[in-house]
Amino acid sequence: MDKVYAVVDLLTWLDYLALVTFAFCWAGYRYYLEKGERGRRGLIGVTHEYRLQWAMESATRDIPVSCAALTTNLMNSVSFYANTTIYIIAGLLALVGTADRLLSFSTDIPFMTEEAHGLIELKLMLLILVFISAYFKFTWSLRQFNFLCILIGGTPHERNMPDKAFWERSAKRVAKINSIAGNEFNRGIRAYYFGIAALGWFVHPLVFIAATFWITLVVYRRDYHSKALKILRDEYPPELREIQMPPNLKQ
Repeated sequence: MDKVYAVVDLLTWLDYLALVTFAFCWAGYRYYLEKGERGRRGLIGVTHEYRLQWAMESATRDIPVSCAALTTNLMNSVSFYANTTIYIIAGLLALVGTADRLLSFSTDIPFMTEEAHGLIELKLMLLILVFISAYFKFTWSLRQFNFLCILIGGTPHERNMPDKAFWERSAKRVAKINSIAGNEFNRGIRAYYFGIAALGWFVHPLVFIAATFWITLVVYRRDYHSKALKILRDEYPPELREIQMPPNLKQ
């Protein structure tokens, strides 16, 4: 415990500012930009519309083989990142045990000070926490994609739908769990991005702050101003009212 206090005492006001900036940007991005109308204007909202279209179309297929293949592909991607994250965490834990050896390689890095050397283990612990967060996001996403498989398998064919309202409720349920799983996957990927920003702390707190703002800007531009979003939103925005209902369903 005394060692912990000794390390914390080495934190300067710049270190505290960098940590607060990091936490604010990472957590604030989710709670400010993913919610409400802002979220609907970005990739999160637009892709949910496509997921809803996918769910409604799946009920028209006699054997939803394509749905199963698409879901499997999504699960494989999430599983790959979850497995990779475990290796990253293990590697970082190994570095904590060899901090002295790591310091010998960092002496030539510009701007590093004696105080920064004393914080090497704390900085590694920050990276470990970032990737542990990513691991939880990926594994929870994987579980929810399993729920998606169950919902797709349990979706009745259009000829067995009692009415239009039942079809819409079923489609919205499938699309919602699909979106929630996809959003958790996106948050895991975002943790990787902010893990890159955390590397800046090993150089200097100002580099940490600059890297945090840069990563936040990169993620924001991709979610709200990317060419992919323009194609998805402007060239063909799927909307529920444009989907033709099967003729056998009661209006």
